[in-house]
Amino acid sequence: MPDRAERAAPSPRLDERAQSLYGWVVRSGHMEAAYVGTAATELGLEPAHCQDALDTLAALHLLRPHEEHPDRLVPVSPEAATAQLLGAEEAELRAAEAAIRDRQARLDQLKADLSTLSPLYLDGRDRTAGAFQLLEDMHMVRAALSDAVANCTLEVLAIQPGGGHPEAALYESLARDTAMLNRGVRLRSIYQHLTRFHQPTRSYADVILAAGAEIRTRAEVPSQMIIVDRLTAFVPARLETGGALVVREPSMVAFLIKLFDNEWGQAVPFATGPAAARTVSEAVKHTIATLLADGVKDDVIARRLGMSTRTCRRHIAELLEQLGAQSRFQAGALAERLGLTTPDRPLDTTEPDDGADAPATA
Repeated sequence: MPDRAERAAPSPRLDERAQSLYGWVVRSGHMEAAYVGTAATELGLEPAHCQDALDTLAALHLLRPHEEHPDRLVPVSPEAATAQLLGAEEAELRAAEAAIRDRQARLDQLKADLSTLSPLYLDGRDRTAGAFQLLEDMHMVRAALSDAVANCTLEVLAIQPGGGHPEAALYESLARDTAMLNRGVRLRSIYQHLTRFHQPTRSYADVILAAGAEIRTRAEVPSQMIIVDRLTAFVPARLETGGALVVREPSMVAFLIKLFDNEWGQAVPFATGPAAARTVSEAVKHTIATLLADGVKDDVIARRLGMSTRTCRRHIAELLEQLGAQSRFQAGALAERLGLTTPDRPLDTTEPDDGADAPATA
């Protein structure tokens, strides 16, 4: 029996020359070394090519030695050649498939056995966790959040700051969120405007929006927050390890829901077309103008808007140019005078015709 290395070696291809020679041998009844030249002439092949074809047929078990005349080759049916060539390998493959099925069955049984402990875990956790629970690192947060989302039945509310989210985190969330939406759980998320221009976040949003999620954006959002079933809230903890505070106290959760609803009411639906891009660009400029008027530093503005400091400074430079300002302070003053710090006002730098002189430069 050929060993595994031999079976793994690629078989020669049954090309047109080999097919022609196989037909010639079937018609002739057998093949001998002395017949190679004759076969080549009758088939219009070079003797070397005819020999290559003969070797191919032998390797594919389409020719075998005659029992009484070993130097003579006789044809073998394609079915018999296939059984001889692939029989052992197919048997090994079927055995491997059976082993995989057995292993999957064991894993499914283990999963089913462990799932019977979920009610005990949830009951014990709810009895011991209390109104507030500190999760000290991001691994504990991910485990607790995944558990809460997997068992939610009503709604998940989320505020996610940042101009774009890490691809690994988006990939991890995608299966969890789509499964939740398929169960009929409502998902409402608030992102920052700049996520509309971050391709991985846009791709994630396209999938969950199609599954029934609702997403809105704002130029600036408060801190990250996730509320599950209006019973449990996750908010960041002031820890360098990326921990979180789990809040179950009803009054505090109700306050956080009210905060979310206020943000939701001021946010705009997620969209990525040209009109949406213009809308969010205007909103970002309004927010920058407001923060400039308040004297906020560039790096703080960048952090609050979810963008890099370099990008923020480019926006500020464009705003100064539009306003004709020579400094950040002057830009803030002009923006406030022109009403540009009012979010609903279009970004139009034309002075109102009220007879007043142009503002003095600061």
